[in-house]
Parts: sequence; C-alpha cells; structure tokens
Amino acid sequence: MPEQTSSAPARGPIIISRHGRPALDRAAGPRLDWPGYVDWWSRYEAGALAEGQQAPDSLKQIVQDASIVFASGRLRAQQTAAFAAPHLPAIHDPLFNEAPLPPPQIGGMKALPKTWNVLARSAWLAGHAMDGESIGEARQRAAAAAQKLHEASEAGKIYLAAHGWFNRMLRPELRRIGWACVQDGGDRYWSYRVYKFRGR
Repeated sequence: MPEQTSSAPARGPIIISRHGRPALDRAAGPRLDWPGYVDWWSRYEAGALAEGQQAPDSLKQIVQDASIVFASGRLRAQQTAAFAAPHLPAIHDPLFNEAPLPPPQIGGMKALPKTWNVLARSAWLAGHAMDGESIGEARQRAAAAAQKLHEASEAGKIYLAAHGWFNRMLRPELRRIGWACVQDGGDRYWSYRVYKFRGR
C-alpha cells in the first residue's frame, strides 16, 4: 500500500487503553499453590473493575468522538470502555482478550498471585501453554486483531479497551501495517496509547 496522501482515505487515529483497576487484587493474599492460582486467574478473568473508579479525563476527552468502540470479551475491559466512551456501546470481541497465564507446575510452592503472574508469563513466553493458547497462537490473534483495527479505522477514530500484555503484543503488528505510536501513556491501569497511520 502506498504511503497515505491527501487523496487517500483518512484512517484513524486508533486509541488503545488498558482496563481500569480490577476488583481482584493480585497483590493480596492468600498465598496459592499452582492449582490455586489457576482458579484465581479464572476468577480474575471473569471479574469486574473495583468499585468507585472513573476513567481519567484525558482518556475520556480523547475518545469522546470515537466512531467505533471495541472492548475485549472480558468484563473489566467492557466496563472500562463504558466509562471512557459512554457515547457509544462497545463492540465486545474476544479477539482482544488478554494473553493467557498458565503457571508452571511447581510442586510445594506457594506465592501471591502477582508472583505467579510473573512466573506464568515467563513460562508462557518460553512455550508453556498447558491446555490453552500458545504464544504462537496468541501472536496470530494479535495480527488478526491489528488488522481488524486497521480495517475499522476507515470509519474514523477507533477506541479499544483491552489488556496490558495483549496491548503490548498489538504494537509490532500495528507497526507492520503502517501505524506509528505518537503518544505513549505507559502500561498502568487506564493508561493509553495513540496510533496514527503512516502508510506502508
């Protein structure tokens, strides 16, 4: 595709945020063995945001005129989209779900969920998937997700509320099809990045 010019159809921008603070606290106890962490992660994936939150004004302002709003298939992302962009119902799509966190099966070990998160992500990146999505499959999903955002951007500004690690996986895929990050808000809860199309 040639570089975008004034005669080419306008695209985007695309704003991608991480969800707000979840109700289930990864830093809270009790300490869990690996099967206990599997149960914790399933409850985290199904869970809502912690009560009493509001989307930051900066995020609300930048997505207030979004033409299309997406959220992952997870409640915490859907609530984030509703708080940040109440002017449009979000399209809920599991294509944007978080990458899985299968823990290494270490017998006799108990740790906080935040510790298991680190161990599970490291193990997953090394090829450990248990019965879930592998890193290769997640990369394919990220490529498909980036393409979906790219195609939707013909309608105008796009907002996606999703997840920390999967948003990270989207970055190289968006770059590959011509998108540049022009505002980097980091990886905290409610943080966001802005992408503009530069062509490819």
